[in-house]
Amino acid sequence: MQQALFSISMILLTVFAFFVMTRLYKRFSYSFFIPVLTATVLIIIILVVLNIPYKSYMIGGQWISSLLGPAVVALAYPLYKQRHFLMTHMIPILGGVLIGAISGMVSVSIFAKIFRLIHPVMLSIIPKSLTTPVAIEVARGLGGNVSMAVVGVMIAGIFGVITAPTIFKLTRVHSPIGRGIALGSASHAIGTSKAAEYGELAFSMSSVTMTLCAIIGSFLGPFVVWLFHI
Repeated sequence: MQQALFSISMILLTVFAFFVMTRLYKRFSYSFFIPVLTATVLIIIILVVLNIPYKSYMIGGQWISSLLGPAVVALAYPLYKQRHFLMTHMIPILGGVLIGAISGMVSVSIFAKIFRLIHPVMLSIIPKSLTTPVAIEVARGLGGNVSMAVVGVMIAGIFGVITAPTIFKLTRVHSPIGRGIALGSASHAIGTSKAAEYGELAFSMSSVTMTLCAIIGSFLGPFVVWLFHI
């Protein structure tokens, strides 16, 4: 009974932190105030202050984590709504998705080689641009560390969302299709939530891009490992 109450309290803590930081982001719409980042920092501070171990927090946190898969599947709805548009612009969309998926994995492999990261770290960060449930399975299949893969996914998503507005401005990318594909391929689910701020079309493009990148990345990961002798 006590464990059940603690589990519920950790779930409520997570929901409360995200709700508060979402309100903060709506009031001050700065990229570095995105709820995923600020809520994570807030929860870490609370856990440290109250001396609550991560394993104890995950007694309740695991239930929220288990919703990642269904959340990704739910993105099929906006994809369905834009199905006619997707069929009309299939070639440029697939081209952007392929470039995004390939460049994401190849670039991180090159940097890993340049900075001579240890082998387990290399294998773990290769799927950093894939959505978390898929990245976990890809990293596990490659022989990487799952926890490290999740950290890599979070960093890629948060960094992409924070820098996206500036990059779009400098490169003069105003098309919702371009913005959606860029955010979906580089920053997965976190980028998709950001894409919603640019309209439903950008959100839909990011959704389909994230999904296609996850599929392509599952096959591309082992090839990249072989290509760079990781």
